[in-house]
Amino acid sequence: MTTPPSPAVPAPASTSSVRIGALAPLSRPGWVEAGRHLLAGLELAAREVNDAGGIGGRPLELLVRDTAADPQRAEAAVDELAGLGAAALAGEYHSVVARSVAARADALGLPFLCSSAVLDALTEQPTPWVARICPAQSHGWKVYADFLLGAGHSRIALAVQPNVYWAAGTAILRDHLAARGGTVTELDLNALSPAAVCDELVRHGATALLLLVGAPESAAPLVASVRGDQRLAKLLIGAPAGQPEFAEWAAPLGDGGSAVPFLRYLPERPTPLGARVEASLRGKLGAAPSFVAFEGYDTVTVLAEVLRSAGPDRARIAEAWPHVAVEGTRGPVRFSREPGGRVWQWAWPPVQVADRDPAAPDRFRVLHTG
Repeated sequence: MTTPPSPAVPAPASTSSVRIGALAPLSRPGWVEAGRHLLAGLELAAREVNDAGGIGGRPLELLVRDTAADPQRAEAAVDELAGLGAAALAGEYHSVVARSVAARADALGLPFLCSSAVLDALTEQPTPWVARICPAQSHGWKVYADFLLGAGHSRIALAVQPNVYWAAGTAILRDHLAARGGTVTELDLNALSPAAVCDELVRHGATALLLLVGAPESAAPLVASVRGDQRLAKLLIGAPAGQPEFAEWAAPLGDGGSAVPFLRYLPERPTPLGARVEASLRGKLGAAPSFVAFEGYDTVTVLAEVLRSAGPDRARIAEAWPHVAVEGTRGPVRFSREPGGRVWQWAWPPVQVADRDPAAPDRFRVLHTG
């Protein structure tokens, strides 16, 4: 099933509009709240582009498709959007899904600007067709590891639901911490009960437990067990992937969802553009926008600028990535590619480690920047 073009961005006749395919997880088992924030940013930027005259006088049209965290469904959407004449693709939150989107876009010669999926190996081979707004996982997770070390945590345990994304994060943490005298113990949540995890944490002398799990329902019983174990009263619980940013994560954990440090990609102080966009997104979402909403806004802002200079020709769009210079909500966006790099990358968005304040869970505290 596909969703129609968003009503927030008027859908002109296909013969007159410039089309962008917008991909986001908007239904289960996808992270729906993240998808909703991503889409809000994409739509707001598209509306502003059209209010300013569109692309060379032609309206910008978003063709929104729900990936539902399903790689095969996402690939089918890419094929459909290519057939509908999309000049480029935007969006996606889940790394495993974005990897499938990137592979299919590369095969079709369809530019894809990835908004939120951080997996380093977004493509198997270098490609001119794919660029990325969000940082690579290795960059952000090393910042997180430095935060742990700076806070006095060198014996780290990981509660893992194994998949490609969490395996990549585990390797990053293990390598970065080991080079600085730290140790990492991996605990498989498919094999251990919450009580057994607590016993293992005590046995290994861990001072921090990182939750490498995809859904709050998986984390809640473990967090409750750890918080209720007096042996672990001083243990730090963290979630580097950024889930505690969302109310969808925090609600099932209750009080246990506070003081859980996570990564997000925001500056210490908003830029003037960021402050204006934040106000608009807050009105649209009815809540404070997450970093994912800003990623969505910046994605369409970049694509609109590329389309103005290169037109809707797909090959010319791909050729334009290294020439992008756009003021985004979180600073100037430019793409580069290191030797051996596979995609064009904004290096780097600002990175924060933050948590929810136990005294006021709706308020975030910035603990570290990198």
